[in-house]
Amino acid sequence: MSISIGLVGLGSFGSAFADLFKSHPLVSRVALCDREPERVRKFAERDDWKDKFHPRDAYPSLDAICESDLDALVIITQPWLHAPQCIQAMQSGKHVYSAVPLICLPDADEILDWCDKLVETCRRTGMHYMLGETTYYRPEAMFCRRKASESAFGDFIYAEGEYFHDVDNSTSLRGVQASREASASGREWVERKENYRQRGALSGPMHYPTHSVSGPVCVMNAHALKATAYGFRNRNSDPFFAESAFSNETALFEMSNGATVRICEFREVAGSIAASETFRILGTRGSYMENQWKENFRTAPNSAKPLKTTRLTPEQMRDPLPRDVEKAWYDTSRESVAYGGHGGSHAYLVHEFVDAIAHGRRPSIHIWEAVRYMAMGATAHKSALRDGERLSVPDWGDAPA
Repeated sequence: MSISIGLVGLGSFGSAFADLFKSHPLVSRVALCDREPERVRKFAERDDWKDKFHPRDAYPSLDAICESDLDALVIITQPWLHAPQCIQAMQSGKHVYSAVPLICLPDADEILDWCDKLVETCRRTGMHYMLGETTYYRPEAMFCRRKASESAFGDFIYAEGEYFHDVDNSTSLRGVQASREASASGREWVERKENYRQRGALSGPMHYPTHSVSGPVCVMNAHALKATAYGFRNRNSDPFFAESAFSNETALFEMSNGATVRICEFREVAGSIAASETFRILGTRGSYMENQWKENFRTAPNSAKPLKTTRLTPEQMRDPLPRDVEKAWYDTSRESVAYGGHGGSHAYLVHEFVDAIAHGRRPSIHIWEAVRYMAMGATAHKSALRDGERLSVPDWGDAPA
């Protein structure tokens, strides 16, 4: 039941996942792939990797690792490469885990085209695709999905999601951009994006919508039908936003379950209302916001009881991991499970993908879920470019049974 996995892309973000994948008890063999050999050596020379990594499993390119006999590839490369690399991997007979977003390009229609290509590739090849969206496995999302499965929200009324990441906050987007463009693939991207500039294709933060939209979508199990959005244009000639139509975008969505969803993607903002990456969901019976569950116990008209508010800790909201997985990731220095970043979501993302492939089932954040996230953002950006025009959001349907 164990599987073999190839890690493609060992930069700062890919490296943050490497030990989790290597240590999972259902992974028996790990291969390493990066265009820059020193990144591979960083893990290949470690004594604690020798039980699952062999020097013959070091690859210099995606083409080379796609010719291997590995079961699956974990692709954590640059965002403009994700979709085509995942398609190549699936066409070579590999299941794939992709870092977020599905793809990030200045042209919204091109993003939607890649969504279509990925869905078609999954159908045709029968390979599994999973998007590594961190919000899906934040503690609050796990808690709210449990409550939704109990119908504790009643009817969903309204939800909001937001990602407030100022260009100059502690995780500097300027630094991230500079690091990406200094790599081999980054230098190729600098040349490629000039073509978008020449034809006037300007991006925006809604082209990377997954952190903000995934919470409401995965809890309500609903997709967007219509979108209307507006953007805020940078006003101080900041060169970081030279290739963007907007530095901040706000959208309203009509959802398939009748609820309304408000989404904010801000890259130029002094602080945030609450957590910078969060969501709130309101129902007729129960609501979630800022680590609080509020419930009126309504079962019929005129039956509501006094509102009860329960404050929750991350430990109360998380789903349990299997004991053997927890043991593999236990950090003795901290006397706790090493869940990883983004609210402890990294461990759950790794486990979900490995467990799904090992047991031959479809992962939770499959391609039919992932394209719904991307379609919301791409359509919202198109609406903002048209001064809030109400647009239909494309959908590829539910995952096949």
